[in-house]
Amino acid sequence: MSRFLSERYRSLEPYTPGEQPKCDGLIKLNTNENPFPPSPGVTDAINSAELGKLNLYPDPEAKDLIEAASRYYGVPENMIMAGNGSDELLAFSFMAFQKNGRIAFPDISYGFYEVYAGIFGATALKIPLDDSLKVNIDDYCGAEAMIVLANPNAQTGTAVGLDEIEKVLKTNENSVVLVDEAYVNFGAESSLQLTQKYDNLLVIQTFSKARNLAGGRVGLAFADSEIIKDLNKIKYSFNPYNLNRLSILAAVASINDDEYFKSCVGQITDTRKIFVGGMEELGFFALPSLANFVLVRHDKISGAEFYRELRERNILVRHFNDRRIADYVRITIGGREDMAALTEAAREILARRD
Repeated sequence: MSRFLSERYRSLEPYTPGEQPKCDGLIKLNTNENPFPPSPGVTDAINSAELGKLNLYPDPEAKDLIEAASRYYGVPENMIMAGNGSDELLAFSFMAFQKNGRIAFPDISYGFYEVYAGIFGATALKIPLDDSLKVNIDDYCGAEAMIVLANPNAQTGTAVGLDEIEKVLKTNENSVVLVDEAYVNFGAESSLQLTQKYDNLLVIQTFSKARNLAGGRVGLAFADSEIIKDLNKIKYSFNPYNLNRLSILAAVASINDDEYFKSCVGQITDTRKIFVGGMEELGFFALPSLANFVLVRHDKISGAEFYRELRERNILVRHFNDRRIADYVRITIGGREDMAALTEAAREILARRD
């Protein structure tokens, strides 16, 4: 690092994104991307006429997107805000709503939570998952901190129910409870309906996973109108034109093509079931997942070894060094051919150990 870096950030451990290799022939199942292309409506929306408008700034309010989201989700427009991916909305929230300088979240979850806490000077309260790698909701009751729960949880794919979310909301009525629903469409129940009941609930969703737009960088926040005003205050103090013109068009087109959205999600959840069944037949343990990925382990091979063996076969998955999940690898649910190829590779790898 240079001698100019602020002392405040010298010890910061940045988030490590999943590898994005550019080589051909690789089965890429490491970053929870959707295996399907965006809706055909997205291609239609981003036409030559719209490309010709890139000399103009985008609408800072992303009004077309907010209107489309309001119609689709049944949430008033003043309770919705658009962001440059859910990551930007998370950053704004960590900046705005930390309670007593504290932010509580699971010890195994989305890696950006700890990074953002460090960037914005908050104390990170990392609450351990239970022995089955699930959130124990009682640990978050009366926490005297901003609370952040990914539901389903990043890395594990496990989810909590609305009754449990409500319990956290009721026991932390003076703190913001942020529910990060990046993976909610793959089987969990959204907390959106609770935003009009609890003024301390903030729900954040992304277009990267279920809506096939990871490269578009679009996210939505849903909350009481006063919380949305707070988030907009941060946004307009930082980056008013946070969503580019093409991403706004793509997001609106995605919302309007509900049939395509449901078809892609249905295929992914069906493939997940088939894949997990095949891996369990080989003796793998798969953590029950309601996301577009699964965490798996096998007694005959370590997580690090399994990751390396798959990589040698041009199959890329994700391995984490955290002690509690080091024996696992995280596998994105891709197309059926890719998942069949991984299952066969796993069979070959295990056969060499018999």
